[in-house]
Order: sequence, then structure tokens, then C-alpha cells
Amino acid sequence: MNNISVYLDNCCYNRPYDDQTQLRISLESQSKMYIQRLIIEKRLKLVYSFISEYENSKNPYEIRRTSINDFFKNAAVFVDGSHLQKVTELAREIMKTGIKQMDAYHVSSAIIGKADYFLTTDKRLLKYQTDNIKIINPVDFISIMEA
Repeated sequence: MNNISVYLDNCCYNRPYDDQTQLRISLESQSKMYIQRLIIEKRLKLVYSFISEYENSKNPYEIRRTSINDFFKNAAVFVDGSHLQKVTELAREIMKTGIKQMDAYHVSSAIIGKADYFLTTDKRLLKYQTDNIKIINPVDFISIMEA
């Protein structure tokens, strides 16, 4: 498992802060927290990007923003702004399939950062499939890792 790399989109990072009375949200939160522990323990590699930093900087809740920013320090790979042109070109291709701009930039960053998996809780984004990266819900990712 040590060589597997993951990129979490913004909704994954924020899932533990959502209403946990809904079973799906609770399961996704628990899965995200387990994945986070595996990253901290260096059993998974975290890929993140300047897009992650930008989107997190817009989080109106300081505690959440700070907590997520602190977690970025566990990353093995950072896709920085020097990749902007490549990220933008790939994102434009992804957006042609109906994916929203910010989501496309995240997927593009994950591909450029050579992540094996792109983790999201966004149902619409989960429908997008590409040969460049596996896009999966955190709960399903745990099921694959535990198999």
C-alpha cells in the first residue's frame, strides 16, 4: 500500500465537517479520516496542488481552513504553480465532458501529480471516468484497499 498515491478534492477534506446524521456522509467522513491516518502513517502518499491551496484559502471557516492547510504538510507530492499551463490545458479538455471548472482543475492536477486515485464525495464528479486516473468515493477506496 505504501506506493499508492491519492489526491483528495475539497469536498473530501470538508466531509467530516458536514452533517453526520446522514449515514452516507458519516461513512464518507469515517473513510476520509481513515485515509488521512494512512497518509500520516506514510502508508499512502498524498498528492495535492496549488488548486487545493487556493480552494482551501476560500474556506470561510478559519478552523477548517487551518486544519486542512496543516494536513497538506503530509503530502509527498505538490503540483505547484509552475504546472499551471499543463493543468489548464488538461482541465479544458476535462471540462468539455461537462465537469465544472474547479473540479476539472483538481482532476487535472491529480493526473499531472501522478496520483493513482482521485477521491471525491461529489456524485456528479464520480460519474466522470478517464484512463488517466481512478476517480472513486473514499468508502469504495477503503473497500478496494482492504480487499
